[in-house]
Amino acid sequence: MNYIDLFRATLPETALEVAALLVLVVDLGFLRRVAMKTRVAVAALLGIAGCAAALWAVSAAGPFSWGDDVLLTAGGSAGVAQCAILVLTALTLLLLVDADFTRNAGEYVAVLLMAAAGGLIISAALDLLVIFVGLELLSLGLYILTAFAKRSGKSAEAAMKYYLFGGMSAAFLLFGFSYLYGLCDSTNLHEIALAATVGRANGATPLLYIALVMIAAGLGFKVAAVPFHLWAPDTYEGAPAPAAAFIASVSKVASFALLISIGSALTHIFDSFHTGIVFVRFGFPTRYLGLQAPWELILTVLAVASMVFGNLAALAQSSVRRLLAYSAIAHAGYILLGLAFFSWSNMSAQAILYYIVTYGLTTIAAFGVVGVVERANGSDKMDAFLGLHKRNPMLAAVMLVLFLSLAGIPPLVGFWAKFNLFAAVLKVSGGAVPFTLVALAVAFSAVSLYYYLQVLKRVYVMPGPDESPIKAHPVTMATLVVIAAAVVVLGCFPALLQNWIAGFYPAI
Repeated sequence: MNYIDLFRATLPETALEVAALLVLVVDLGFLRRVAMKTRVAVAALLGIAGCAAALWAVSAAGPFSWGDDVLLTAGGSAGVAQCAILVLTALTLLLLVDADFTRNAGEYVAVLLMAAAGGLIISAALDLLVIFVGLELLSLGLYILTAFAKRSGKSAEAAMKYYLFGGMSAAFLLFGFSYLYGLCDSTNLHEIALAATVGRANGATPLLYIALVMIAAGLGFKVAAVPFHLWAPDTYEGAPAPAAAFIASVSKVASFALLISIGSALTHIFDSFHTGIVFVRFGFPTRYLGLQAPWELILTVLAVASMVFGNLAALAQSSVRRLLAYSAIAHAGYILLGLAFFSWSNMSAQAILYYIVTYGLTTIAAFGVVGVVERANGSDKMDAFLGLHKRNPMLAAVMLVLFLSLAGIPPLVGFWAKFNLFAAVLKVSGGAVPFTLVALAVAFSAVSLYYYLQVLKRVYVMPGPDESPIKAHPVTMATLVVIAAAVVVLGCFPALLQNWIAGFYPAI
C-alpha cells in the first residue's frame, strides 16, 4: 500500500480531524475558565477554519487504489457532495454562536467535525468496507450530537431511539453487504458492477434479492425513507437545533451521494441479466431503464411511500420541528424517485446533486430560524411563531423565503431543484409509469404548500399575544440572511449552481 497516495486521497478528512483535535486542545487546555460565549466562538471559528482547509484539500485530493480496486474516488458526485458537506458544516457552526444547550463547546464541535469526516468518506468511497467504516463514523457522531442537550429529556429520548434504530440499520446493511460480497466475490463497487459480465454472478439468485432488501433497509434508514423513518420526527424534535440542522442537511447529502454509487452498481448487474450487454462509460456501465430491475422497483416503492406518508403526516403536525421532519421524509421520496429512474449520465446525477445541495442549504437556515424562536418563546409549536413579522421582520422574511422554496415556488431555488429532478426522470425513461409518478410528486408538492403556509400564516397574518422584539445574535442573523439571499439568487440564476456542479464532471 502506498501511504503517500492514501494520505493525499484523504487530505480533506485529515484536515477535519486535525481541526477537531485542535479544538479540543484549545478549549480544554486554555479556555476552561473563559466565558462560555468566548469558548463557543473560538471553537466554532476553529471548526470553520478546518472546513475551509478541507475545502481546499478537496481540489488537491485524488483517487486511491489498492491493487486493481479503487477505494476512494474524486470528482463527479463525490467532489460535489464533499464540497457541499464542508460548506453546510461551516454554516452549522456559524449557527452555534448563541447556542446555550451545552457547556462543552469544544467536545461538541470536535464530534461534529469527525461526523463530517465520516460524510466525506462515504461520499467518495467505492468499496463496501470503506463505506461501512465511513457510515459508522458519521452515525456515531450523529447519535452523540443528538444527546448533547443533557438537561433535556427529549434530547436523551431522541438519541436513544436514534441509536437503537441506527444499530439495527447497520446490522441490515452489513448483512446485505456480506451477501453481495459472496455473490460477486468483491467488495469494490466497480467489480460488483462488472461481475455479471465476466460470469461471477450467475443470475439473479434469491440471495441477491435478499441482499437488495437488506441494503435498501440500511440505507433507507439513513435518508429517513418510509417505512424506515420512525426515528426522524423524534430526533428532529429532541436534538439541539444546530445538531438537527446538521442531521437534516449534511447526513442527507452524504447518504444520497452514497446511494448514487451503490445504486448504479446494483442496477448494472440486473441490466446485464436482462440485456446480456453492458456498455462502459467512465468505469461504470450505462443502462436503459425501466422498472424491470428489482433495485429500481424497491426505490420506486420507497419513493412513493415517502412522498405520500411524509406530506400527509406533516399536515397534522403542530410542532414546526416535526413538520420539518415529515417534510424531510417527503423530500427524500422525491430524490428516491430520481434514483429509481436514474441514468448514469451527467443530467441525472447533476439533477439529484442539485436537489440535495439546495435542500440542505435551505433546511439549515430553517432550523436556524426555529432555534431563534425557540430560545425566545421556549417552544417550537406553530403558535410560537404568531406575529413574528412584528417581533423580528427580518427573521420573518427569511422564513418566508425558506418555506416557499421548500414548497417549490418559483423563482426560488427549490422550484428549479424539483423541475430539474422531475425533468431528468421523464427524459431518462418515458412512458406511463414515470409520468404518473412525476404527476404524483407534483400533486404532493402542492399538498406541501398547505402546511408550509400554515406556519407562514401565523408569521404574517394571525396576531400574536406578545409583540416584544425577538433578538438574534448578529452572526446568526447574518448567516440566515445570507442563506435566504442565496436561495433567491440561485433561484433567479439557476445556471450558477448548475454550472458549478457540471464542472466536476468530464465533458462527454
